[in-house]
Amino acid sequence: VLQISKDDVTALQCKVVCLIQNGNFKEALSVINTHTKVLTSDIIAFEKAYCEYRLNRIESALKTIQSASQQTDKLKELYGQVLYRLERYDDCLAAYRDLIRNSQDEYEEERKTNLSAVVAAQSTWEKVMPEDLGLREATYELCYNSACALIGQGRLNEAMKKLQKAEELCRRSLSEDSDVTEEDIEAELAIIHGQMAYIMQLQGRTEDALQLYNQIIKLKPTDVGLLAVIANNIITINKDQNVFDSKKKVKLTNAEGVEHKLSKKQLQAIEFNKALLAMYTNQADQCRKLSAGLQSQSPEHLLPVLIQAAQLCREKQHAKAVGLLQDFADQHPANAAEIKLTMAQLKIAQGSVTKACMILRSIEELQHKPGMVSALVTMYSHEEDIDSAIEVFTQAIQWYQQFQASQTTGAQGFPKSPVHLSLIREAANFKLKHGRKKEAISDLEELWKQNPKDVHTLAQLISAYSLVDPEKAKVLSKHLPSSDAMSLKVDVDALENSHGATYVRKKAGKLTGDNQQKEPGQGEVKKKKKKKKGKLPKNYDPKVTPDPERWLPMRERSYYRGRKKGKKKDQVGKGTQGSTTAGSSELDASRTASSPPTSPRPGSAAAVSATSNVIPPRHQKPAGAPATKKKQQQKKKKGAKGGW
Repeated sequence: VLQISKDDVTALQCKVVCLIQNGNFKEALSVINTHTKVLTSDIIAFEKAYCEYRLNRIESALKTIQSASQQTDKLKELYGQVLYRLERYDDCLAAYRDLIRNSQDEYEEERKTNLSAVVAAQSTWEKVMPEDLGLREATYELCYNSACALIGQGRLNEAMKKLQKAEELCRRSLSEDSDVTEEDIEAELAIIHGQMAYIMQLQGRTEDALQLYNQIIKLKPTDVGLLAVIANNIITINKDQNVFDSKKKVKLTNAEGVEHKLSKKQLQAIEFNKALLAMYTNQADQCRKLSAGLQSQSPEHLLPVLIQAAQLCREKQHAKAVGLLQDFADQHPANAAEIKLTMAQLKIAQGSVTKACMILRSIEELQHKPGMVSALVTMYSHEEDIDSAIEVFTQAIQWYQQFQASQTTGAQGFPKSPVHLSLIREAANFKLKHGRKKEAISDLEELWKQNPKDVHTLAQLISAYSLVDPEKAKVLSKHLPSSDAMSLKVDVDALENSHGATYVRKKAGKLTGDNQQKEPGQGEVKKKKKKKKGKLPKNYDPKVTPDPERWLPMRERSYYRGRKKGKKKDQVGKGTQGSTTAGSSELDASRTASSPPTSPRPGSAAAVSATSNVIPPRHQKPAGAPATKKKQQQKKKKGAKGGW
């Protein structure tokens, strides 16, 4: 048709729709743009906007929808989807409400699902308390979205129950279709299981969460957004441990198309974790590059500058890190409090406690908080700067007096604030501890005026005056209640037998014979265990003073002279082989007169042959010859083990 008439409107429309059905969105958009004169916005607005939406050109799709002269139901449906992708949740909610109110067809359930998704997104990303839409949670999609809204409110246990219900509904609905396999069901349940694991992670059940996350990854789901979220959550569980696994998981967050599947806050969180992982793996340049990119995208955000400061601290550049934080605090006063707290922490790490105190006192919105006052007093006490610590107390008390001056006050004109009174009491205790008795007395008097019936404060005041003005202490002691008025009626037996008693008295048994004769005032005397006498040695002599060094080992005693060498050891030859010892001459038989010569002399051969009983010297076996052979054999055997 188009070959005959290239500008035929119906043929062009049919071609565009066919290309969209086949998923060729670029080619379909190209056809629309090349025939703008024929295919006007009134005719082809929905198809053009849909192609732009599917090509992730969301801003262009919005302009196309808004430029259409007539807003059809199809365009309104697409408009709601576009607003959701642009994270304009309030406008999106209004659009879906209008659609549900003014349309009646078979797609009502899908519209309600989309409406619940918008409410869940508001609760999660904008922390808006969702209103009850009165939607009947008949499908697993509605149950899942409701669970996401509960997670945004922090109601984790309720959210887990909703997810379990969603899992049950999903299994039931998919199992009715005979063509759906168990693998298909598990793939559909992956997003529900991922949200369950996230709840476990928030509840501190990291091992269970990690196990469920890994099970989902093994299924290899096709949703790149789901994989990216799960990989990011595993990285947050690993932190600075198991870095090799985190480096593998971070690849899943870089998959193609992830940026179109996740919200801006999700993508931002992933980038933050990439920068932290680079820091943990000592990739300083990569860490600086990522954090600088994040700071350029969100100049007012705290995390990029904190990551940069942390990296500088790892490189031992603390002064540079403090300077970086100070510059950020000057440029963004709204976030100065958190930055200054980090600066103070760095100063304390460097040992500059006084400078850290100065930084903390410069945070106006926190300097009078009880926690800040406590921290400053502790730090000044550590530095033995008692005057500055007392000054912190005084400024905080004055601030509370001025702040609450317009509210209901007590009889003396001081505000009845628990924080104010507790600060005065802590100041008094601190001054007493450090010897500032007169200053402490003025604080205690002020407390007593606020509550004259407070016996504890009065006792403290009397104790303080007893060190400074004993007469005044006697006068004040008259205000103490009498001992009769202070006596407490306490059942001692019940108290001792109570669950929290550290000592429980044993119940008295039946009285017998001797016990009955005892007077009531007499108590049982505990029998002392006799110590057994130590056994004395058999050769113990009481007249002889025992050796004071008897507890020391023999080698460590002062009179130890070493062991005496035995006689047999003296006879063993020492020195080189073949040398003679001093006593060898005595054992030499050739030296004696009766012994025959050991070797023949010249000219005496007949004498040798004549004495038939004499064995020639070469035929004699030297003494100990068999033993030496055995030793040689043993040596050879030992040598054989060496692997020769």
